[in-house]
Amino acid sequence: MSIKSFLPKISTTNQERKNSTTNQKRKNFTTNTHKPTRTATRYEVKVRDSTAGTRLCGSWLIISLTLIFTFSSCSTISPVSSRREYPSLFKTVENILPQWQVFANGIDYCYGKISAPTLEFWALKIALYAQEIDIVVKGGASNENQILSTKVSSFVRDNNLLAGINAVPFDIVSSKEGIVIQNVGIVISNGKIIAPTNPNYDALVFYRDGKAAIVNQSAIKSIENIENAVGGFHQILTNGESSQMAHNKEARHPRSAAGISQDGKYLYLVVIDGRRAGSIGATEEETALLLRCLGSWEGLNFDGGGSTALAMRFADGKVKVVNTPIHNGIPGQERAVAGCIGVRLHGE
Repeated sequence: MSIKSFLPKISTTNQERKNSTTNQKRKNFTTNTHKPTRTATRYEVKVRDSTAGTRLCGSWLIISLTLIFTFSSCSTISPVSSRREYPSLFKTVENILPQWQVFANGIDYCYGKISAPTLEFWALKIALYAQEIDIVVKGGASNENQILSTKVSSFVRDNNLLAGINAVPFDIVSSKEGIVIQNVGIVISNGKIIAPTNPNYDALVFYRDGKAAIVNQSAIKSIENIENAVGGFHQILTNGESSQMAHNKEARHPRSAAGISQDGKYLYLVVIDGRRAGSIGATEEETALLLRCLGSWEGLNFDGGGSTALAMRFADGKVKVVNTPIHNGIPGQERAVAGCIGVRLHGE
């Protein structure tokens, strides 16, 4: 169908009158185009209009970019996305000043790089006093009375968590999930003991009165007042100083660790990558110093190496391991582990 059929019909008389008027305007324009004053005036008007339009477009562009930046910085986005996020850069472990950003209500995160030694780390700061925050501890996946291996990403995904980290040493090393596995150290979940104590190691304990502490597992005689507990290796930060046990150990590995602030209000979870060019791994003492710079007063070294993983749930609902786990020498391959600790919003 022709587009003309959609146009209103015009009488022949009116059409002829319109054509005549148009021809007269063209004749007048042709006659007057040689007048320099009028030509200059028309040109100046065009320039002023064009400049105003440019300024207007520029203003809207600035406003738009400002809004995009504001909403992007407030939204929950990946701390390792090169398009949106860049790590905070620090020269040494001792001079870290964490640049905390909001990840969720009661949870901040920090992503940083250290140049000497070359290290890359990710950390969470969790407000233990926040009413909307729940600490979640699991011994792994469960199947009746058996504990099964699980990846940290699965732990976060399956338990509807915002974030989670590996914690307890265990007995079978594999990337395969669903293998019957044993925690080498205590796990208490919602007041129920999942794995027994190991007196050789320490543990992070959450009491029913809201307090948290790092204690030797041999000191846990009763679970009556304990809500959650998760074992690790040894306490590496004590009263704000690296512990004697962490000194003179030069071995560098990927690290997972937890810390508690001096007032007991904040829990810190941190992972440090290792075994790759961009992050060579940390010693126990460096891990303790990092925890202290983040805000910890007490600190516990969790199971590390190829087990090190921090998984977070982002605004699109997807769960992602933010660091680069390396299992069997393969970068990006996540190991299936045992006991983990995570956080979620209350009631979810």
